[in-house]
Amino acid sequence: MQFSTSQTLTGMIKSFITIVLLLLVLSGINAQSKTERKIIRLLHDQDESWNKGDIEGFMKTYWSNDSLMFIGKSGVTYGWKNTLNNYKKGYPNNEAMGKLNFNLIQIKKLSQKYYHVTGKWHLTRTVGDLQGHFTLLLKKIKGKWLIISDHSS
Repeated sequence: MQFSTSQTLTGMIKSFITIVLLLLVLSGINAQSKTERKIIRLLHDQDESWNKGDIEGFMKTYWSNDSLMFIGKSGVTYGWKNTLNNYKKGYPNNEAMGKLNFNLIQIKKLSQKYYHVTGKWHLTRTVGDLQGHFTLLLKKIKGKWLIISDHSS
């Protein structure tokens, strides 16, 4: 069986397109995994700071902006500084802070700039353990993933 030059060229083009599409799909999967790893690292940095008694270090993962939104048992708080002050008021010392542990339930890509994270938190403390759930909205700002909204209960 003989193939004409146009049939061979068409087959080569189809093969090339298939390879390019496959590479694009695989690079997209890899990029998402890389971002998810960065978000997991961000949360790990948070619990490390907390467990050292470093609330300011814990807050480095939040957007340092007046539009940061934190929703907790007392309602909605706006602003990085107000959120920091609430943490310091609620957890005035290492005994109150205890040891923090996160259990991630889901990391969901919403777009290139936004991720939604759902999980559980647990504080092991001598004054009584606390636990609950959280949902976070993260945004990539100036090349860095930051929490712009936190709903913890």
